[in-house]
Amino acid sequence: MSARTLAGALGDLIHRQTGPLTRDLLRTPGHFGLGQVPARLAPDQTTTMVCGYCSTGCGLTVHMKEGQAVNLSPSAAYPVNLGMACPKGWEALTPLRAPDRATTPLLRNARGKLEAVNWPEALQAMVGRFKAIAGRHGPASLAFLSTGQIPTEEMALLGALAKFGMGMLHGDGNTRQCMATAVVAYKQSFGFDSPPYAYRDFEESDVIVLIGANLCIAHPILWERICRNKNNPAIVVLDPRKTETAAAATHHFALTPKSDLVLLYGLANRLIRMGRVDRAFVDAHTNGFADFEAHVAAFETEQVCAASGLTAAELDTLAQVIAGGKRVSLWWTMGVNQSHEATRVAQAIINIALLTGNIGRPGTGANSITGQCNAMGSRMFSNTTNLLGGHDFTLPEHRRKVADVLGIADEAIPQTASASYDQILEKILGGQIRGLWVIATNPAHSWINQSYARDILGRLDFLVVQDMYATTETAEQAHLLLPAAAWGEKDGTFINSERRVGLLKKVARPPGLALADFHIFRLVAEAWGCGDMFSRWTSPEAVFNILKDLSRGQPCDITGIRDYQMLDRQGGIQWPFPAAAGPQAPAVERRLFEDGVFFHKDGKARFIFDAPRPPPEVPSRDFPLILLTGRGSSSQWHTQTRTKKSPVLRRLAPAEIYLELSPVDARALGITMGEIVEVTSRRGSIRARAFVTNIVKPGQIFIPMHYEKANRLTFPAFDPHSRQPSYKYCAVRVARVDPAMA
Repeated sequence: MSARTLAGALGDLIHRQTGPLTRDLLRTPGHFGLGQVPARLAPDQTTTMVCGYCSTGCGLTVHMKEGQAVNLSPSAAYPVNLGMACPKGWEALTPLRAPDRATTPLLRNARGKLEAVNWPEALQAMVGRFKAIAGRHGPASLAFLSTGQIPTEEMALLGALAKFGMGMLHGDGNTRQCMATAVVAYKQSFGFDSPPYAYRDFEESDVIVLIGANLCIAHPILWERICRNKNNPAIVVLDPRKTETAAAATHHFALTPKSDLVLLYGLANRLIRMGRVDRAFVDAHTNGFADFEAHVAAFETEQVCAASGLTAAELDTLAQVIAGGKRVSLWWTMGVNQSHEATRVAQAIINIALLTGNIGRPGTGANSITGQCNAMGSRMFSNTTNLLGGHDFTLPEHRRKVADVLGIADEAIPQTASASYDQILEKILGGQIRGLWVIATNPAHSWINQSYARDILGRLDFLVVQDMYATTETAEQAHLLLPAAAWGEKDGTFINSERRVGLLKKVARPPGLALADFHIFRLVAEAWGCGDMFSRWTSPEAVFNILKDLSRGQPCDITGIRDYQMLDRQGGIQWPFPAAAGPQAPAVERRLFEDGVFFHKDGKARFIFDAPRPPPEVPSRDFPLILLTGRGSSSQWHTQTRTKKSPVLRRLAPAEIYLELSPVDARALGITMGEIVEVTSRRGSIRARAFVTNIVKPGQIFIPMHYEKANRLTFPAFDPHSRQPSYKYCAVRVARVDPAMA
């Protein structure tokens, strides 16, 4: 397609998708409002939509003035947050107005500098370079890295475009860093990726067990739901640190880092010997219990205490609290998922819920709390390692169904799942992948062993980064930057931790030439020459209707959701909600497995287990301390790409990187409160300010993950089943720094 023809086609397409826009504006970099706030929103009114930060999926009431969002407040009637919001939610509009928003495509010139270009030039550069790479090295030489931060409809379009239209074999998402473990654990145990709970279960349990989950910081609205519980529940926290959540709990068990699998097997053994097995449930609804019982019988008190650091009395208390509960819910998040044996740890939690019959009833469940705002949408519909709609790339009947729904040839669908995130990076290192498209994620900051990741990205023949900011660490390495609209500047849906499909609305105009990711994907399809394949994918809601058809008959069936307006009226709708449910509105909150039927062909859940393995890197004489990482403040989010744009949020968290160090280790090292120290692992060194505290035990330190330097230290271990990185354990040393050199 010639440059003139391409410009005309792109102008026509953007005109159809975003409203009146001259082709001169399309061609010319500049600063103008692209597209209009939808006419359904009056100039001065309020509207409710879901927050775009974490997986809690709160409802926010956006206040409009003269057609623009000017303020927001938490929605009192929304069934998730019930009028509450965390600091990030209150400040959700602020990042849209940041001065470093990407407002025009940027292409690296012959001098190595990024310079502004128009959209036709940007698309021609991307398509031309990618097609040249594929022509020389084959379609497997191109890949994409997606995200849990964009609407489901955009994820689906990207995954379909990249794999079915552009012929890419490999594409994964940054949800690999947070939720891959839960996905695999649920699939193997239950037969489908199926978090079983509703948030109301926080309010109905009499025992709540939180494993590697600091809700007060990571999911504060969910902690508020616990505070609404009128049953005076026992709140049990298993975490090496005395986190904010542990400090507020009724019981805190400070286990040795990465000893949780041994501890959970020992706990299961105790519960079995105490006669706490729900035999009727186990016999009717599970497989493999006898083998599991034999496996955990070897985990006696002495071994479990030696590994976990707990006393025999503490182990007994833990077992007694759980055994005494009538409605026990077990919850986990990144402290479990980010481990070298994470899948088996998650399944050890599931096994305890199964053997005690704590699933499918109010206040029960083995419940994984998701990380990103749309990680669940990514799990179901991103077309990365799962085929659209929770289908399987390897099954011919699944490929045929998807092809029929989309009106494409079966042969367009790959017959194998993609390589995982870490394997894609390894393929770049090995020269098999030469071109990479990164969308709404920042691996140069967030990927484990950061220096290694940055070196790998620097080896690409062509790196395309699509982001709302031109200043992320990954954008700075790009050959081409595509400016994208943000949350609040486009329409679509998110799916939260409790499987609730919630509505996102366009309440602001993106700056300059920035476009919604949806429109960018459509433009790439046109430029690539596969636009006809996506002729039905004309708007986010049109794509939502396609996704409904793809979900038909699946555990995540959403065919009963008539349209976006229904989602708006209902305050979101949890999947599954099939058309067979009838025309009535669904219950506000629903849990899975109330009938005891799981998603394996025989309808039964499986007990899955394995021998524990030691961490691949352990403390030594040269590196005697264990580094733990995690969330530092409820005002910080991931790599702070958005939260650092808010002066309010910046004031709520320390501006500079710090580490928590126990008083015992501080005395031994001669380190005082507030001193600058050097932290070194086998991969690099950083400097941070020491915070001496009993929050961490001797032999351990903690550094929040949000700071850019933290991942220079982390060790690249991966769970063998989920391929999720183990961010939360590596060996380091800490040393004083000469004040004159600090």
